[in-house]
Amino acid sequence: MTENTNPEFEISGLHHVALVCEDMQRTVDFYTDVLGMKLVKTIDLPGGTGQHFFFDMGGGQALAFFWFPEAQGRAPGLSNPRGFISEEVLAEDPTAWLSSHGSMNHLAFMVSPEKLDEYRQKLMDKGLEVTPIMRHDTSESQIAEEENELVFISSIYFLDPDGIMLEFAAWNRELSAELGDRADHKPATPADIEKYRAQAQAAAQAAE
Repeated sequence: MTENTNPEFEISGLHHVALVCEDMQRTVDFYTDVLGMKLVKTIDLPGGTGQHFFFDMGGGQALAFFWFPEAQGRAPGLSNPRGFISEEVLAEDPTAWLSSHGSMNHLAFMVSPEKLDEYRQKLMDKGLEVTPIMRHDTSESQIAEEENELVFISSIYFLDPDGIMLEFAAWNRELSAELGDRADHKPATPADIEKYRAQAQAAAQAAE
């Protein structure tokens, strides 16, 4: 996943993601004190319309936040997921991680797989609730209990003060068709909703 595979545009990575927070001071405290990012640019928007702050994520990439005095409050299940992406939460409510069309579901920061245990403990020591390490693989369940050759990403999930779901994600290996990685699923359209609902109902009944 390091080579440029885009024949149209030479996109070299993510420049920045811009999110919206309720309290800029609280956001600055979290991303600088808890996650250790450097605040590198602050803007008071013209006409009293708000603020726009940038945090350095490394590699020329930034995480940005807007604060708008007239912004509406968040709506879990619409603006962001209602719950963690974790086996325990999803077993109780498979829809807890959904958010609305046009929303940002979660933001993943790339880390080394060797650092996940250390970083999980460090986040918990800072008072955060953090999921166990989730090993995403190419099996039918798509989750492995133990590390194996099918695991392609290992992750932990946690929330920021605005309920934004954050992820530390580590690539475990190169993607490979031989290990079950696919890129040929037919993209879904609104016409497929009932088919997927039927699959979800069948899965729920099978789990009972």
